[in-house]
Formats: sequence, C-alpha cells, structure tokens
Amino acid sequence: MNSQSTADAELNATSPELSVPTYKFFPGWTMIGIAAMAQFLSAPGQSFSVAVFKDPMRASLGLTETQYSLAYGFATIVSACLLPFVGRLLDRWGARIILPIIAVGLAAACFFMSRIHSLSELYVGFSLVRSLGQGALTLISVWMVGEWFEKKRGRATALAGFGSAFSVMTIPLLNSWLIAHYGWQTGWVFHAVTVAVCLILPGIFIVRNRPEDLGLHPDGIGPAEELEVEEDFSGRQKRPLITATIESWTVRQVLRDPTFWKLLTVITTHALVGTGLVFHQIALLGSHGVPMNWAIRMMSFQAICATVLMFPAGWLTDRFPSRYILCGSMICLSLANLIVLTMPAIWMVVVYTFLLGLTGSVFRSTATVVWINYYGRMNQGAVRGVAWSMMILASALGPLPVAMSIDYFGSYNPVLYLFMTIPLISAAAVWSAHPPKLLKQQEETATETPG
Repeated sequence: MNSQSTADAELNATSPELSVPTYKFFPGWTMIGIAAMAQFLSAPGQSFSVAVFKDPMRASLGLTETQYSLAYGFATIVSACLLPFVGRLLDRWGARIILPIIAVGLAAACFFMSRIHSLSELYVGFSLVRSLGQGALTLISVWMVGEWFEKKRGRATALAGFGSAFSVMTIPLLNSWLIAHYGWQTGWVFHAVTVAVCLILPGIFIVRNRPEDLGLHPDGIGPAEELEVEEDFSGRQKRPLITATIESWTVRQVLRDPTFWKLLTVITTHALVGTGLVFHQIALLGSHGVPMNWAIRMMSFQAICATVLMFPAGWLTDRFPSRYILCGSMICLSLANLIVLTMPAIWMVVVYTFLLGLTGSVFRSTATVVWINYYGRMNQGAVRGVAWSMMILASALGPLPVAMSIDYFGSYNPVLYLFMTIPLISAAAVWSAHPPKLLKQQEETATETPG
C-alpha cells in the first residue's frame, strides 16, 4: 500500500476509540523549519543567485550575453514543463521520499555546474538547477506546509517563506564574496555541499508527510476542535475558507473549474508584470532621473518590505477570503505601474518599491495557499504544479514586452500602460473567484435529478 492509500485511510478514520498520541511540541513546526530551509536552499536555481555568476561564467566560457540568456530561458521553460510531473510524484510518495531525492539531484547539479566547459553543458546545467531548485524544491516546501496546517496555513506559509526572503538578502552577497576570493567554480561547489548537508539527512530522518502519519491532526488540534463552526461578528456562521480533505479535487476537475482560471490570472500577472519591472528596473527608473545606486538599493528595500509584510499577509489569509486579498494586491501592482509611468517626484520611487514589496508578500502567502484552501489536500502537489508551471512561463516572458516597447516605440510608456491595465483585469476576475463546490457533487446531483 502506498502512502496515498495510507493517507486516505487515516484521513477518513473517525472512530472515537482510536487513541491519539500526545506531543508537547507539535511536529508541524519542525516541518516548517525544514520547509524554510528548503526555500532558502532553492537559491542555486533562482535568478537572484544565478545573476551573480553571469559575468565570470560568461568570460570563462567565452559566451555572449544572448547565448547565456537563451540557455537560462530554455532552462526556465524546462522547469515549467516538469513541475506538474513533480507535483504528481509528490502527491503519491510524499516529501519524505521526494525531498532527499531532489536534494541529491540538486547537489549533483551544482557540482556539475562547477565543471562545465561548453555552451551545451550550460544548457544541461541550467535545466537541472532550475528544475530541481527553483521548481521542485520550492514546490516541496509549500506542499509540506499545506499538509501540516489548515487553520494556521497562511501564517505557517509566511514563516516558511522567510527562508526564501532571507535567501534573497544573503545569497547574492555570499556568491559575490565566494567568486571574488575563490572563483565561480568554488561557488557552485559550496552550494552543492550546503544542499547535501542541510537537506538530505533531515529529509530522511525527520520529515513526515502528514500529521495523520503520527496519529495527529493538522495544526495540532483535536477532532472536536476541528469540527467547530466559526461565526462572524454578527453571529452568523462563516463560510469555510478551506476545502475539507474529503472534498479534494483532481487535476481534471480543477481544470474544468472557472475559478481556477480566475485565480491563475493573479499569479501569472504577478509573474509577468513583476519580473518585467524588476528585470528592467534600473533602466525604467533611470528614465525618470533616478540614480543607478538608488535603483539598486530599492531592490533590497523591496525584499525587506516583502519579508516584513509576509506575516501580516499570512495572518489576513487565515481570517479573510483569499479573493479579496488577491484583488487588493493586483490593484497595488497597477498603482505601482502608474507611479513609474508618471513619477511626479523622485521620492515616489520609495512608494513604488513598497507597493511591489507588498504584492510580493501576498504572492508568497495568500497566492501560495489559495490552491489547497480551494481544492483540498490530497492532490495539492499536482494542482500547484500545473499552476506554477504557467507562472514560470509567464515570468520567462516578462522582460520581453518591456524590451520590445523601448526597441519599437523608443519609450517605456506603452508597456507601462499595458502593465497597468492587466492587473486591473485580473483584479476584476479574482473578485468573483468564490470558493468552488466540488464538480463531482454537482454531477451526482444532476444525475439524481429526473430528466
């Protein structure tokens, strides 16, 4: 019997005679720590880490900017295509098996990157680190959080997301120091060793797939508390923010649900517009007279804002419908484009950066948990895999419209008008993205209705 079957049996067990073990410390918080470490160590496949290696690797390999960028873009597409497959494996075997395998693969891929000598090897190396690091390892992290927490899922996701935020703040500086003192090859070896030491053994000996594997319930609460009905301030029963496990959707059902496509507009819009703005930030802000050193510092300020606001965003996610929070983030993204389009004063660049940081915090909290909240736990890896693959493809396309705008129109204004409009359309779509009812139940009802 595989882990999926075991989990089904455990999740459906409701007998009051079953003894539930007691723990002084809920193991889910340990899983959060490992999930945060996984997000931190996904850095070898993330753009903010790879960017530091670009110039020394290009010079050593004798490559042009275009050759290097095409290899990285190809790897991004490969990562997007493989994510749905990784999600299905994760749902079937769980993080306890998949995490050590991915960690071994990423460590080996980093070591391979330290030994490349040609463009073809760079294509292979980038494809490996992007697929295993930026794709699979990040997916495993949020999958673990989704399995271990329900009522506190937003806050738990935010805590795990601190690993990613801390990685953005520290890894580029670490990479720069390693390359300056020991060379880019040693930098990749360092990442290989770090991933192997910090993820393989914890994955084997500490990680558990679900709280039910230990006779526990999500959040560490008992069955009686789990069934309590919450009320709003007026005393009326609140509509559940989370889909019950027994109502988990399959990928096929999800793809037939209009709500999925409404939610998808948010993460693809954030990926497309956000990546385009950040990739060209120095040039965009420079067109309004913002000095280069300010533009660079604003990137760090944006990461700090996203980190600080992540936990409040997670707290809101646990208490309010996700569609309202996602709608608000899209409006903020549109306002950010309006500011960089008009820039009434140079100091407004701080407001622009704050708004981008705010949307980033929502993206790492609400937009991460909404899939499991709406569609259940049992197939969350596969559902997220499909959604994230489209997100990654959108991020790969993000810089292109900005470049085309300046090349064909001699101005960034056309693309900024476009980037200001797309989030508003997405906001209108997600506003109506109510938590869906399971299609299977609707079909059964239709079948029972006499024709």
